[in-house]
Amino acid sequence: MSSVSVVIPCYKYGDYLRACVDSVLDNPGVDVRVLIIDDASPDDSAAKAHAIAASDPRVEVRVHKENKRHIATYNEGLLEWADGDYVALLSADDMLTPGALTRAVALLDANPDMGFAYGHPVHFQHPGPPPPANQGTGETAVYPGHWWLERRFREGTGCITSPEVVVRTKLQREVGGYDPNLPHAADIEMWMRLASHADVGYVKADQAYYRLHGQNMHVDAGAVDDLRERKVAYESVLAKCGHLLPDADRLDAMVHRRLARFALRRAYRAYDRGRTASTPEEELVAFAAECWPDYRSLPEYRGLRVRRRVGAKTMPYLQPLVLSAVAHKGREWLWWRSWSRRGI
Repeated sequence: MSSVSVVIPCYKYGDYLRACVDSVLDNPGVDVRVLIIDDASPDDSAAKAHAIAASDPRVEVRVHKENKRHIATYNEGLLEWADGDYVALLSADDMLTPGALTRAVALLDANPDMGFAYGHPVHFQHPGPPPPANQGTGETAVYPGHWWLERRFREGTGCITSPEVVVRTKLQREVGGYDPNLPHAADIEMWMRLASHADVGYVKADQAYYRLHGQNMHVDAGAVDDLRERKVAYESVLAKCGHLLPDADRLDAMVHRRLARFALRRAYRAYDRGRTASTPEEELVAFAAECWPDYRSLPEYRGLRVRRRVGAKTMPYLQPLVLSAVAHKGREWLWWRSWSRRGI
């Protein structure tokens, strides 16, 4: 029977711990051990963790005297404590779906060249209950690691939330843990490092519940910071694993162009949504230029120029009528929805 070490970092999430731990322990055919690491919570989270551990010998608890923040806490569990065949990291406010570890372990056991396996995360709004999970039909997929990695560089964004992943412990130790220099993008950077060394598995089922707190709104003021963090993450992967990738230069150009397009898209969408006052347009354009010196040739930049001409006050009213701003034989033009299509 394969074993899984599950690390559950907790900071003021004691109220969620019981449901989280129960979802981990309820996985038939898998030898599961759990470590709850309370990162010096100022409430009764540590006491609740100890109560859970007292009721089940498979659960251990560590309590920090001082807050070490999330990256250090993650790595403590993943690199210092975990000794199972596989390891998973699960935030205390999230949960696994029924049988998630059983499905992931079966896939990893059957594919020794696979570094990690993941599936579909179900996002649900707190405080409501999670919806029923789709446990799939047993279908899985195996992706060559470098192919999967190239997709991440082509898209310029991640496809994993986090709780739905199970990693081969030996490989986790080989590549190291979360990078403390990437507090907001360390997860995607690590998945890519793992994929540079091994194949990637996908379980075609709901594998975890990700709890949404509040409105989970993205703040425009952080748009540049998010892109910069992603940029550093991709550059970090190439710096650490480029020797394993024969086409590292092509991947580098691919992701920098993609990130430039993301920045320009965020800039022009601010006009569509009437949010130019809160969006750092000039910073976004400067970031695009930093990533891709020929940014003016990108379709997103042409879209931004069109919106600048229309104006921030007018654009929100016209945006529903505008399909796109495109280049045609060197000329910029707006494509308007035809009134004839509405039968008028």
